[in-house]
This record gives sequence, structure tokens and C-alpha cells, in this order.
Amino acid sequence: MGLPPPLLPAKLSLKQPDADAAKLARLSPAHYCKEPHKTIHEIAEGMTNSLIKVKIIAADEGNRNLVFSEREATWAKFSKGIKVGDVYAGRVGLVEDYGAFVHLRFPDGLHHLTGLVHVSEVSWDLVRDVRDVLTEGQEVRVKVTEIDWQRSRIALSIKQLEEDPLLETLDKVIPQDDGSVGTDPSGVYNGIKIEPLPGLSDIFKELLLEEGIEDIRINRQGFEKRVVSQDLQLWLSNAVPVDRKFILLARAGRQVQEIQLTTTLDQEGIKKALQHVLERVP
Repeated sequence: MGLPPPLLPAKLSLKQPDADAAKLARLSPAHYCKEPHKTIHEIAEGMTNSLIKVKIIAADEGNRNLVFSEREATWAKFSKGIKVGDVYAGRVGLVEDYGAFVHLRFPDGLHHLTGLVHVSEVSWDLVRDVRDVLTEGQEVRVKVTEIDWQRSRIALSIKQLEEDPLLETLDKVIPQDDGSVGTDPSGVYNGIKIEPLPGLSDIFKELLLEEGIEDIRINRQGFEKRVVSQDLQLWLSNAVPVDRKFILLARAGRQVQEIQLTTTLDQEGIKKALQHVLERVP
């Protein structure tokens, strides 16, 4: 038996009065975003005899059974117009422990595609339960961060549309003082011994083994008002180097540390050295 083309118009007929039949139809989010007060079964019933475009996702020749997906056909049409970095208005759909699904609104006013905002991309605050931040039906703005063409999946972020609170408040968290630009060689700053954040000591030791790295010391430290991440984060500041001294920033939990790196390397060389070290340090 020859199969029909993978994309084709079909007339929706719902014979079984249960929700499972509606789920098999795999409708586009455009329908349930337009009528959010209705169940998926009620929406499907209202579409009976309507012409929709679908994609065959399963074919059982023995039982003469075909399973269609309007969602997959919609992906084939609308995914061509999206790219990483695009920003969309969206409506929150299903909210799970690992994140929230957001339906993207297109210029025609309809929600054609759905992406996932992972729990780590919901907020700069530490999110323990996504449901404390997002609720079904909520309107949000999201940024496309990744597109998996093979699996028809879109990764989204809400927090990337906001300034990193550390970058907003760095000078408030660690105020500049007059004249003092670093700790002494023992790591004492303003009479207080600064202990490196957990994991930093091992990174420092490995960095000093890299060619061109001459000295590493912690300049200053401060505390954020809120927990951004429990994991250690380390990156190179864009601050202009003075006397071959570059600035690294590190944080974990609420604690922030500014690290002075004396080196003959340029920014790209430092980034490569950091990458080599982070590959060696667990």
C-alpha cells in the first residue's frame, strides 16, 4: 500500500469521546491558546469537519491505522522563520519541575510553536520550584537560545532578556575604594583574610602552570543580595587591563570575588588558558 505525502490537508473527525483521541490529533498550540478555557477535547470537537494540515507520524498498515500531527506540520512551516537570538512574546503552557513550556506568538497573532524554558533559564534568582515564578496562561517574553532541528525542539530563556544582577550591581556589591587596588601577597584585603571560593584554589594552581600566567590574587570580595547560582561561575571581565593585570570575576551563592591576573597573554590567550584548566579541574 503506497503511503500519502508526509504533509497533507485532512478533515478532522473525532469518533471517540475521550481525551486520548484528542491527544492523538496533536493539535497546534494556536487552537488552545485561542480558547484557553476549553479542554483539548472540547477544542477538537469544535474543529470537526475543519480542514487542517497534518503530518503522518505513525502508520500501521496491518490495522489500517494512521496517526497524524498538526503540531509537526506547523513546525515544518513556521520553524524556518526562527533563529537563535530571536525574541518572542509567548504564553506559558504546561509547567513542570524541570521548566515551563511557552507557546510563541507570531506576527499573525497566533501561537504556532512551543519551546521549553528550562528551570535554569527562568530567572537570575535561584528557582527551587518553577511554579513559584510561572503559571499557566501567563504572558512572558522569551529569547530563543537553541534550536534542535532533528527533534523539533526550541530552547528558550526568560532571564537572558534581563541584565545579570551581578553586572548591574558589581560596583555596589564591591565598592571601589581610594587607592587600594589589591590584596597583599598573603591574600589579606583591608585587614581581612579572603578565602577563595570553593574550587578556586585548584583552578589557581592549574592556571599558574599555564604559560604566560605570572601571578593570581584575589582583589576584593562582596555579597549579592540574592542567590544567583550555587555553582561556581568564573569569567573574564571586559575591564581594560592595567600593567598586564586582567580582572576575573567569580561567584557562588551570594559571594562575589574579583581576581587579579598578571599575565603576558591577551584576552583570547587567557580564555584559552581558562578553558584548558577547566577541562582538567573537575
